[in-house]
Amino acid sequence: MEKPVTIENYNPNWVTEFEQEKVKIKEILKNYPICVEHIGSTSVKDLGAKPILDIMAGVQHLVEVEKFIEPLKTIGYEFVPHKEFPERRFFRKGQWRAGTHHLHIYKFESEEWANHILFRDYLSAHPDVCKQYQQLKQNLAQEYHVDRVGYTKAKAPFIRYVIEEAKKEINSM
Repeated sequence: MEKPVTIENYNPNWVTEFEQEKVKIKEILKNYPICVEHIGSTSVKDLGAKPILDIMAGVQHLVEVEKFIEPLKTIGYEFVPHKEFPERRFFRKGQWRAGTHHLHIYKFESEEWANHILFRDYLSAHPDVCKQYQQLKQNLAQEYHVDRVGYTKAKAPFIRYVIEEAKKEINSM
């Protein structure tokens, strides 16, 4: 059975957990040039979130991720192929549909990479938009209580809107 969608209040320990996980990832992949960022709701101060750490790693070439599968397994990450996302490689720590950490690997500075950073930074810089997102997530968590896929899809239009607003703000500088 799927774990229910639950939005917890912001937890400052999420930043500490990310920093600890970042050290582990960089150590296990020390022979590869990667950049590691904290993304998703757990990366935004004062934003409630599902208690899953979203971590993004950037690589020069996605083909090199094949070499990461076995090393990452030693620190609890399972590779999960997603053919519908050809520009991303995904690893999960924890049980299926109940993971504790999600590791998303993109080509460094690709559009997908940039969009995650834009979304995080825009929410951090705009508390009013952050509050709107918080309310949306709480409403959707009730509506899609046991449907994580539906919950994620329902957030997508707001996320796209925020990314477009962030791009407009950057272009007007």
